[in-house]
Amino acid sequence: MREFFVYIVKCSDGLYYTGVTNDISRRIQEHNSGLNNKSFTFKRRPVDLMFYETFNDPYSAFRLEKQIKGWSRRKKEALINQDWDKLVEFSKNYQIQGKKKGKK
Repeated sequence: MREFFVYIVKCSDGLYYTGVTNDISRRIQEHNSGLNNKSFTFKRRPVDLMFYETFNDPYSAFRLEKQIKGWSRRKKEALINQDWDKLVEFSKNYQIQGKKKGKK
């Protein structure tokens, strides 16, 4: 069965890049070798792998990639640090509906 990886790398300028691949080692090497001078990471090398999750279903992997790309930096960092409480706290729905009445 084929594996797919959703990953987050931290670029040399501190920005995060999220992607999907079927070979995580090869893909990180490609980012760092600068094969494509038009890629987001080309001028931001080297990159460091900060997070990855494995999937057997490519659609699930692409769905998570798209979701993460819409997240704030602090929410991505909560995921990287496996800080599940902060991950929930930083979600938009929690910020709108999850606060208790009378608290700011």
